[in-house]
Amino acid sequence: MIEMKNKQLEEQIEKVLDANKICSFATVEGTKPKVRYMALFHEGLTLFLATNRKTDKVDEVKDNPNVHILVGYDGKKSSDILQIQATAVISKDNALREKLWTDDLAKWFDGAHDPDYVVLEVTPSYMEYMNGEGQPQVWKG
Repeated sequence: MIEMKNKQLEEQIEKVLDANKICSFATVEGTKPKVRYMALFHEGLTLFLATNRKTDKVDEVKDNPNVHILVGYDGKKSSDILQIQATAVISKDNALREKLWTDDLAKWFDGAHDPDYVVLEVTPSYMEYMNGEGQPQVWKG
């Protein structure tokens, strides 16, 4: 693996994040991993996942903030893929909730100020970027 932390790699990572609106999100439940698909938002390299405060994933993040996110595989050899090790916190910040609100979330919430609507703010510490060519490039925060 090639370890890098440069602007070019960060730009490649952001392109993958821009191109993928769904990710697999893994938490730890007790001692076992638990994975589910989630809608993905980002600002730079900070990731955001909208969820209900009453879900298992919120309890799991409270118990263990270490999470893993997989982004980008579409079944093609040349797919850009990100594997992200990170920590997550539960945010009820109204400005953030309003910023991330989309009409798609109305299926589950009564608006950006629904008390059950929270955002998982995910801060990467380690990312592997793979584009189907050569060694994965590694970003460390």
